Amino acid sequence: MAMPTAWMPLRYEQGDGMALIVELLGRLRRKAARPPSDRPLPRGYAVCGAPRSGSNYFCEILSSTGRLGHPREYFNANARRAIDDPNFPDDPHLQIERILTSGATQNGIYALKLFPGLFDTVSQHLKLTQALPNLHFVRLRRRDLLGQAISWARSTQTQQFRSTQTPSGEGRYDADLTRAYLAQACQRSARWDMYFARTGIDPVEVTYEELSSDPQGAVDKVADALNVARPRVALDRVRLEVQRDELSGEWRRRFIAEHGDPSHIDPVEAMAATL
Repeated sequence: MAMPTAWMPLRYEQGDGMALIVELLGRLRRKAARPPSDRPLPRGYAVCGAPRSGSNYFCEILSSTGRLGHPREYFNANARRAIDDPNFPDDPHLQIERILTSGATQNGIYALKLFPGLFDTVSQHLKLTQALPNLHFVRLRRRDLLGQAISWARSTQTQQFRSTQTPSGEGRYDADLTRAYLAQACQRSARWDMYFARTGIDPVEVTYEELSSDPQGAVDKVADALNVARPRVALDRVRLEVQRDELSGEWRRRFIAEHGDPSHIDPVEAMAATL
């Protein structure tokens, strides 16, 4: 009697009980060997930004959808331990595991946040694009670089990096500090420009300004790039708020009045150092 295939109905005669059991076990083994058709292949994205570019807010917006992973600074162990995971590891390989597990939503989408400095750190230990399967890139930039620099200087003084944190210092106008962070904002932006130009990678582009005015539209861009049905932003899950206020405007006006002379261009050395 010919053996039935996995798709043929079982046919057996009385007394063939052992043959039936063997065939059933064979079918179970073949079924177990096949990958589940409903298990999505892992794929994800990195939000590529710089300090004070709205990245925390953007990542919380993305996470609120429940469909686009949970982007965080997984290569910043000190921050993770302080904010949400006291046992977060220092080993970059274990951090990759965190990205693929706690950084993922049930549909298989994982996410992380990258700054150039974090990329520098992890690149000493592993090749990121090999360690993370089907990795896409989302470029978040802030067009208002002076506003970014003012926010950076002020948050460094007050140690309030999120609206949910209590400031522990006083913000005061400091032209030299603002100028230093303006150079840093330009440098970090230029590093991403060079990375994408050199690799030929065409990232999803989102600006801080469009994120502020239309968060759902920014999320839709990411969803489309990952072929995910557009999820809705759940604003009730978003705790962070814009920290820019009238004092920020005062510092801007004063800085431009004092250092806005258009008769010269800034030297390249101004962007060479990294704070």
